[in-house]
Amino acid sequence: MLPNSRYMHLETKYGFIKMSLEAFAQWMSQKRIGRTVIAIQQHHTYIPSYHHFKGDNHFELQKSMHHHHTVNNGWMDIGQHFTIFPDGVILTGRSLEYNPAGIFGNNQNAICIENFGFFDAGQDEMTKEQKESIVGLTAIFCEKFNLPIHTNSIVYHHWFNFFGERNDGAGGNKTCPGDTFFGGNKVQDCKDNFLPLVAKYLNRQSFTKTDTNITKYAMVTANALNVRTGSHYTNPRAKDREPLHLGAVIRVYKEENNWYKISKSREHWISSRFTTEVKRYVVTATSLNVRSGPSTSFPTVGQIYKGNQVFVNEIDGNWHQLSNENKWVHGNFLRAYNSSDAV
Repeated sequence: MLPNSRYMHLETKYGFIKMSLEAFAQWMSQKRIGRTVIAIQQHHTYIPSYHHFKGDNHFELQKSMHHHHTVNNGWMDIGQHFTIFPDGVILTGRSLEYNPAGIFGNNQNAICIENFGFFDAGQDEMTKEQKESIVGLTAIFCEKFNLPIHTNSIVYHHWFNFFGERNDGAGGNKTCPGDTFFGGNKVQDCKDNFLPLVAKYLNRQSFTKTDTNITKYAMVTANALNVRTGSHYTNPRAKDREPLHLGAVIRVYKEENNWYKISKSREHWISSRFTTEVKRYVVTATSLNVRSGPSTSFPTVGQIYKGNQVFVNEIDGNWHQLSNENKWVHGNFLRAYNSSDAV
């Protein structure tokens, strides 16, 4: 653990925070996040690449990416939650309480990591410092959110085509995060080269198993829902937490007078009136079709692979709606999530 003096003097500019992996580990340990996270996305920036990195222009490059995403793409903020630079330095991006703009149709309950550089063959050769931060950041997230070290929870952009369908790179896919990213961008490359490094990192850290104190999951239905320090409107807002946003899936630890306690260790509460209960499931089919409505007469808009997890907020016969999206799957190919799925 870093001394508080070092933690309190993180460099900030343009609304971004700059830190080393060691500082990030402490910063993340103190971060309170309401949104439930079940996937970590790996990307590369492609442009800008190592050619644009001068060693001290982290903030300027992040600001430029923010401008491109908000002005050129029309997004509400920079797309990624974090950028990892060639020297291993990490910059914050989009608030963790918002879904990223990383993989079309697959951003619910995800964290997006942009790895600065162009990692296709013949382009940038990733530095040792950047590799260490990519592995460490991913491992810290696995620990923080109790995620299994698996290719359903750690995903590469390359595994999804331009329509958001996961086809594991079979066609119509970007190379992102690069065809040399930790030995390749295929699923087997990830299993052989990247996941073992994440597992090795966690062997040197404390690793919390599944959180058995969760009583239910709920989805926020308000545009912005304040977190308070007790189960009543008269309690002040929690100073160390952002409001929760529409569509966010949150963990409930206790219920009291139409209020939900959303932290295991602190008195952080939200009004349940602005939520709807959702159920967590695991896909059992090898490849499960996702449709735009609750029957086979609706077109297929994607697939979800075996072992992936989904949140369901509405059931129509045997059809289950995914979160607050217009996406439906057949319930025969789902089973209820249990504690063994997180270890």
